[in-house]
Amino acid sequence: MFQDIALNDLFALQNKEIHTLIDVRSPKEYEDATIPGSINIPVFSNEERAEVGTVYKQVGPEAAKKRGLAIFSAKLPAFIAAFKQIETPITVFCWRGGMRSKTAATVLDLMSIDAYRLSGGIRSYRQWVVRFLESQEFKPNLIVLNGYTGSGKTAILKLLEQKGYPTINLEGMANHRGSIFGQIGLEPSNQKKFDALLVEQLLRHKHEPYVFIEGESKRIGKVLLPDFLCDKKEEGTQLFINLPIEERVRNILDDYQPWNFPEKFIHAFQFIKKRIHTPIAKMIDDDLKKENYFHAVKLLLEHYYDPRYQHTANQYPDNRKITIQATTIEDAIPGIEDALTHLYKDV
Repeated sequence: MFQDIALNDLFALQNKEIHTLIDVRSPKEYEDATIPGSINIPVFSNEERAEVGTVYKQVGPEAAKKRGLAIFSAKLPAFIAAFKQIETPITVFCWRGGMRSKTAATVLDLMSIDAYRLSGGIRSYRQWVVRFLESQEFKPNLIVLNGYTGSGKTAILKLLEQKGYPTINLEGMANHRGSIFGQIGLEPSNQKKFDALLVEQLLRHKHEPYVFIEGESKRIGKVLLPDFLCDKKEEGTQLFINLPIEERVRNILDDYQPWNFPEKFIHAFQFIKKRIHTPIAKMIDDDLKKENYFHAVKLLLEHYYDPRYQHTANQYPDNRKITIQATTIEDAIPGIEDALTHLYKDV
């Protein structure tokens, strides 16, 4: 018979050996939010889950169970074959540790495949994530990458991570670039997914003396940063990356690739158009429609983003602000490393 396992005991097991978490919910539920690192082997597809739910509402729980069993029985060979590919210990989970994970664990047990079932399901994990973020426990100092729009803060974070430095990529976890155009071509994360990824990163770096992070606002796309992280970010050392405007325009074009989504960029611009002097706004509008993106982006930087960002640059005292002059994103790394050497001489 399979065993139920509490969340804390699961964490203890994961610390001792490689352990595979299997989310047996539907692909849509898995995509919405899951435990980071888990894989999806669903009991029901999205359509099958909807069908069983309809039977439950219209007929009743017993009829829903019968229909669910009929659907799942036809899928058993493929379901079991997927689990046999896994060579590590297994824990399965669903939303509340209910029927789907119980069914999966029971079938695996009958096939002599050892598996735990997570007590309370992903709901217990979500409750733990919320409690963790409310505890406000994160000791490392934050080194905050700032810079005018297009300075390549996310790209610089990735380069620093490749070189072995501890980093937290907020835009990457939010799957949003943090501007009015930031979600174009992306599928932004919801709060549950973002929180889970953030906690994973906070735990990963909890013993570091410092962590590099982006100078983002409290809201990134659809998600909000926890207050304690915003406060800690404001108290951290601020690195301002200073690149030539032409290089920033090129970085933006490389990242956003507006030629792939011309109508979406025109639509997004309407939300900020009224905040720009009318003749300039008309020039940007015309440039976007003509796909003259280099000039459009340059005007946006000069007449919208740069003036707004100047306020941020001026609010920090000089003893917590370091400017890194560079010509390209790659060129900024030596300056950052030099600043780091002076900040942490004894580390």
